[in-house]
Amino acid sequence: MEEEPNSVELKQKAGHENNGFISDHDGRDEDKPEKGKSRRNSKEGDAHIYSVRINEVPEDSPPLKPYAGMPKDVLLQFSNRPCYRIAREIIFWLIIVATLAIIAATIAIIAISPKCLDWWQRSPMYQVYPKSFKDSNNDGSGDLKGVQEKIDHFLYLNIKNVWVAPFYKSSLKDFNYAVDDFMEVDPTFGTMADFESMISAMHDKGLKLIIDLIPNHTSNKHKWFQLSRNRTGKYADYYIWHDCMQTGGLVVPPNNWVSFYGNSAWEYDDTRKQCYLHQFKKEQPDLDFNNPDVNEEILNIIKFWLEKGVDGFTINSAKFLLEAEHLRDEPQVNKLQNPDTISNYSELFHDYTTTQVGMHDIIRNFRQTINKYSREPGRYRFMGTESNDQAAVDKTMLYYGNSFIQEADFPLNAYLFDLNKANIDGASIFSMVDLWMKAMPSGKWPNWMVGGPSSSRIASRVGRQYVNVMNMLLLTLPGTPTTYYGEELGMEDGSPQVSTENPQEYNPTEYPEKTPMQWDSSSNAGFSEANRTWLSVNPDYEAVNVEAQKNEQYSTLNLYRELNHLRNNELPLHRGWLCYTWSDNNVFAYVRELDGLNKVFMMVLNFGQAWTINLRQAVPDLPGEAKIRLSTEGSRVGKAVSTDSIQTQPGEGLILEYKTNKPVHVRDTFKDKCFISEKACYTSAFDLLYNSC
Repeated sequence: MEEEPNSVELKQKAGHENNGFISDHDGRDEDKPEKGKSRRNSKEGDAHIYSVRINEVPEDSPPLKPYAGMPKDVLLQFSNRPCYRIAREIIFWLIIVATLAIIAATIAIIAISPKCLDWWQRSPMYQVYPKSFKDSNNDGSGDLKGVQEKIDHFLYLNIKNVWVAPFYKSSLKDFNYAVDDFMEVDPTFGTMADFESMISAMHDKGLKLIIDLIPNHTSNKHKWFQLSRNRTGKYADYYIWHDCMQTGGLVVPPNNWVSFYGNSAWEYDDTRKQCYLHQFKKEQPDLDFNNPDVNEEILNIIKFWLEKGVDGFTINSAKFLLEAEHLRDEPQVNKLQNPDTISNYSELFHDYTTTQVGMHDIIRNFRQTINKYSREPGRYRFMGTESNDQAAVDKTMLYYGNSFIQEADFPLNAYLFDLNKANIDGASIFSMVDLWMKAMPSGKWPNWMVGGPSSSRIASRVGRQYVNVMNMLLLTLPGTPTTYYGEELGMEDGSPQVSTENPQEYNPTEYPEKTPMQWDSSSNAGFSEANRTWLSVNPDYEAVNVEAQKNEQYSTLNLYRELNHLRNNELPLHRGWLCYTWSDNNVFAYVRELDGLNKVFMMVLNFGQAWTINLRQAVPDLPGEAKIRLSTEGSRVGKAVSTDSIQTQPGEGLILEYKTNKPVHVRDTFKDKCFISEKACYTSAFDLLYNSC
């Protein structure tokens, strides 16, 4: 078999054509081999074998142009041409510059961006008293499954944070705050599985759950107390025990300390033959926080519920955690009063039983433990403290902590609880708001409450006509508003008849603000299908209920919902300045504005008589007209009002919207009347917030 010509080798003399490549032989004939002579038979010296360089292009060949499927070797010839090389370098450096610009812009935006508001700042908190919220098993008493069933109500109100009052296992009168076991659910509320189902359902809907922590005391049925009264091991010193005298069959307490509910704060225990301290009811013995084992027990309780998924706590009765160890008598308010007649809590100054040195260290220890569970992105855990120090507001402000040590995110603000029909007016509202704002440390976040499980409902305290305007105040002030269940409807206190097998366990006078939630006009207001409910339903439920008010355009419920929607969607209301613009016995007015944004909201709230005010006189350069964005009188929404003659009726509230490039907070005359918490500025050019105002 003859050997085929090599595709890349040519005989020097043959000048054979080979796959389109021509040898560079000069074509001379003298060395041409004979016809028919095969290469195999030719002598090796007869021909010179060499390789053709395939990159070479003959001078007379037409210029090549790029084409699809071009071999790499040929493509490289084009890539080295100046026109392609320069373009390639330009694109490369443009990409580098653009990347650096994006990185620089990202760093700059992060550097100048204000701190984002956390979940406990963005939404109001809705406080549920579970025994009165919804009965799921028709036993006449509300439970955790009932709370889960009504999650859609929170969503309807644009509420994202739910605060559920105590549901711990208890067998005593004040069962919510006298706990038998901090790690068990009371059977009246369901089971731990019900709790886990409830919190899972809340988280699935984007809701956060806050619960109460009650560290000051337990019930006298708690296993710790039973072991302590028998002097068993470490539990012997879990509570505050002290020797007390017996004279003529009567027990003489160690000192004059009085409980919050009146009479001596000491109770004799016949088993231990000593007296124990109870700052509340005798069934609620105080724990001794001078004992490190007690501190550790409470920290374990905190960890237990955090691991269950709880998003935060309110620390109940925080100021009572420590007592003076010297046990001296507390000073009398009236020094001339016979000491033997002192029986009311208000008759003593509580210098030795509240806000003792070391109390804040205990709370900071709670905070540090909670913070360990806040490290997961998006899972910050909230902590609030409950401590009404009344006129001593500076003591309440200590719960904020300082720039070096974190404590509560905010102390609960119960100052508006003092409102009643006798003192409600524009001036009193202003003074209560101003008291908190001026006392609050710079940059801290306020809280506002008007009702709760231990306070008469606002509709009963100040009158139904003020319900809407109070909700408007609550949802337009800076900070986190807290709404007690039913306040969004304007529910009033009831005169409940206790329907229980053991009515002596409950005092009906303690429960007027705890009547069942009014869902609809059916039997028992839709709260329960039982024949009897644990407390009787308020008789006004047929008109005042969720279902009826959903279908009423200008109802209290729908106004609350619109107010919350406005708060959530308008930056000035969400995190802007608060500036007082008017205050008298009838009207309290203030603005909410944000640096860089020319949109301003002015609240004009009437807590007195029909009144007309001239705001243009009070605020220079105020536009002549403003639009009514929201009103407690729905028919006025969308209308214009002259700012030099704003008329309001008793209990009426207006939210006015206008535009100006001369905000109130930059004026020297309002310097002491303006406050800001989380400062932020707005740029319309980039539609973003920044903090370098």
